[in-house]
Amino acid sequence: MAVDAVTDASFETDVLKSELPVFIDLWAPWCGPCRMVAPVVEKLSEEFAGKMKFVKVNVDENRAISEAFQATSIPMLAILKGNTVVDRVVGAQPHPLLNKWVTAALEAIEKGLPEAPDEKPAS
Repeated sequence: MAVDAVTDASFETDVLKSELPVFIDLWAPWCGPCRMVAPVVEKLSEEFAGKMKFVKVNVDENRAISEAFQATSIPMLAILKGNTVVDRVVGAQPHPLLNKWVTAALEAIEKGLPEAPDEKPAS
C-alpha cells in the first residue's frame, strides 16, 4: 500500500474527512532521520492496510500543516481520527515500537475517543 503525499490544499479532504484513522508522517527531503523512518512507514502501511490510512506531508512545501502540528522537529508522526490527534511521536523510531504505537492508537480509537468539549453526555 502506498503512502500518499498530502498538501495544505488536500489536507481537509484526505485527512480530516477520512473514514479511516490517518497516520501522518511530517518530513522533509533534507532530513536524514526522515529518510530512515520512511521504509518503516511504508511497511506499516502494508501491515495496517484497510485499518488506517498513511500519508506524508513535506513540511517545507506545506507550511499550514507544519504550523498546525507545531512541527519544529521532524520526523513527526501523528495519528488522527477526524480532527482529533490521537497521539504523536517525534523522531525516527524502529518498526517494533511504531507497530505497537499504531496498534495502541487503533485500540484507543475503537474504545472511543474523548468527546469534544462542546458535546455533553445525555442526562
